[in-house]
Amino acid sequence: MGERVSMETGKRSQIAQGILWAILIVSVLIAPMFLYPIFVMQLLCFALFALAFNLLIGFTGLLSFGHAAFFGSAAYIAGHVIKMWGFPPLLGILAGALVSGALGLVIGSLAIRRQGIYFAMITLALAQIVFFLALQLPFTGGENGLQGIPRGYLFGLIDLNQPLAMYYFVAAIFIAGFLMIFRVIHSPFGQVLQAIRENEPRALSLGYNVNRFKLIAFVISATLAGLAGATKAVVFQFASLTDAHWQMSGEVILMTLLGGMGTIFGPIVGAVVIVTLQHELSSIGSWVQVVIGATFVVAVLLFRRGIIGELARALKLSSV
Repeated sequence: MGERVSMETGKRSQIAQGILWAILIVSVLIAPMFLYPIFVMQLLCFALFALAFNLLIGFTGLLSFGHAAFFGSAAYIAGHVIKMWGFPPLLGILAGALVSGALGLVIGSLAIRRQGIYFAMITLALAQIVFFLALQLPFTGGENGLQGIPRGYLFGLIDLNQPLAMYYFVAAIFIAGFLMIFRVIHSPFGQVLQAIRENEPRALSLGYNVNRFKLIAFVISATLAGLAGATKAVVFQFASLTDAHWQMSGEVILMTLLGGMGTIFGPIVGAVVIVTLQHELSSIGSWVQVVIGATFVVAVLLFRRGIIGELARALKLSSV
């Protein structure tokens, strides 16, 4: 009887995932017909950032307070190599992602030696070093940021200065990043990560090199966060200290928790809610942070598993 219920739950979850995938793909394809393309591109960049962070906290159980370091460093690197070295946009974005992945290897190697709040504090401290470097290094532009990043041409043919061309380029990057995360989650590697999250001593007793799995997950998450940051820099043709500030790390945590930590589609919903609130309430200045804070409090009280997490529980779905 229990096995039958489990099979039915799994089948419903697969159907729900298929429906959500269809909604996501259709929404991404038709969004620029109804919304300002730059706004939707911002949504996609932050959604990918939240998905990358969720891979670490939601499926590995590691809370990083320093993910802005990867987001911001990739933005600066991509902007610099495109503007000063003449890299095409795609190679510039990949360069930014690779540098953030290498940075993730360094920070992760140090941070995974500790657990819990100590891990989080180490990531925050190292991210603050990255922020200081972004402020002091000459190529970053300091407080003025790195401005005038050219969008250039994709494959030497497609002019990314055209809004729709740039939009679908960003959409392709987002879908590719999401597919990679989806594949990682549903792979044997992803199952080990979830086992570590649920019971690390048991995973260790089964013979898994827990620290190695944690480090790999950290590097993947950092690389994809960098991919999001580099893409955002090309979209806005600008990289600033805000991208590397600790507040950016706080925002991605908020997006993930609001949408549903440990869910597949939750971080996207969380990113949409937060970025939309910031955009629509920009006229009230710093008070927008008060509104976002109140929204988070209400969500925590009413949706303790996040929006998608509570929806999955209500519909008795195992994973969405």
